[in-house]
Amino acid sequence: MRKLVYGLLTTLLVALVGCVTINVYFPEAAAQKAADQFIGTVLDNSAPAQPAKSDQPAPPPKKGSQPSAMLLDLLIPAAYAADTPNLRIQTATTEAIHGRMQARFRDTLTPLFNSGAVGFTQDGLVAVRDAGKVPLDQRAGVSAAVADENRDRNALYREVANANNHPEWEAQIRATFAKGWIERARPGWYYQDPSGAWKQK
Repeated sequence: MRKLVYGLLTTLLVALVGCVTINVYFPEAAAQKAADQFIGTVLDNSAPAQPAKSDQPAPPPKKGSQPSAMLLDLLIPAAYAADTPNLRIQTATTEAIHGRMQARFRDTLTPLFNSGAVGFTQDGLVAVRDAGKVPLDQRAGVSAAVADENRDRNALYREVANANNHPEWEAQIRATFAKGWIERARPGWYYQDPSGAWKQK
């Protein structure tokens, strides 16, 4: 009888462990908060970004007192880490990108946004919307500034994903930032809606 009970428990345990899937979900709320902070300091040209609170490691969740919970804790300790992933946004690379973007907005892009010459795209980049608003002799400089900005933006989204050891999050990070840029756009600035049509705030 005892062998039968042990056999059933072992079979149940193997089935239970086989059914456990550890998913690490994209931390959307943490990403929105971090993106908003980053975008705010770029657009407002204020002090350098403060470290996001999500950079701090979360305290480990309290382990259950049930024997089955303790057994799962021993077998799958990473299951707790999957519940509340952190989002790391500050690295040496992102800080350098932040500084370049802040200077570019202060020195070049803000007047272009104000005139309607450039706008935010739906995919988190910047595009020349109306080259006619830029004097002919300045258009090459504007195109270069937009290209530099987009190079930094693409690098930013990739770096944040890689810094969190989830390169597959790059598209979600890009989408979160794209939404944030548009939400923080000043009145009169242009942005693309989901269909790609230009709208004015």
